[in-house]
This record gives sequence, C-alpha cells and structure tokens, in this order.
Amino acid sequence: MWGGDTEEISPVQVDSIIDTTPAWKPVVEALRNLRPGGRLVINAIRKEDRDREYLLNLDYTEHLWLEKEIKSVANVARRDIAEFLDLASRIPIRPEVQEFELREANRALAELKEGRIRGAKVLRI
Repeated sequence: MWGGDTEEISPVQVDSIIDTTPAWKPVVEALRNLRPGGRLVINAIRKEDRDREYLLNLDYTEHLWLEKEIKSVANVARRDIAEFLDLASRIPIRPEVQEFELREANRALAELKEGRIRGAKVLRI
C-alpha cells in the first residue's frame, strides 16, 4: 500500500487505486502509478467541472496502454474503504491460479464450462 500527493510517483507501480475525490486531476495522475493490467476505481457521487479540462492531459501510452482498467462505483464511503484495507492487511489473501499450456486451452475451457473452477485459470503462451 502507498499513499502520496496527487502528482507524486509511487516507489513501485500499484495493482489498484481508489479515487474518492470530486476532482479529475487525481484520476489522470493516478493512472501514471498504475501497473499494466491494474484497476483504477472511481468512487465519487459526482466530479466537479472545475478541472474537467485536465482530462485533456490523458496520454494513451502513458495512462491507459497495457490493459489498465477504469471502473466507477457508487455508494462506497471512505470509512468502507479504510475498514476494507485494514481487514485486507490482516488477512493473508493468496489468490489461487492454475496455469495451462496453450495446447491445454480446450481442457481449461471445458473445466470453466463445467464449473470446475478454483481460483483463476491462466493460459501460458
């Protein structure tokens, strides 16, 4: 976990970021700190128009390239986020991943279809 000023660069790119501000600048700046494949969650009842033009600073290769994801949610309070992060830091969350060689793709798809899933299935190319 890392916390810093809007324009600071985190020591390492992070997997996920939650934005609870009413401004657009933190959204654009947060995307710079997001790793490829990471998710930015925007939780705000509304965004102000005051800095909307800051969105023009979005650069595809710097901010969005490599499957970065932006998701909006509603009705999540700061307290909810703080409680979740506290809980998550105390629970040893260990995702289960099952890798398949590309030649085993049909087997992986069959297991997915049959509901025999535990964790994530990943094709290794």
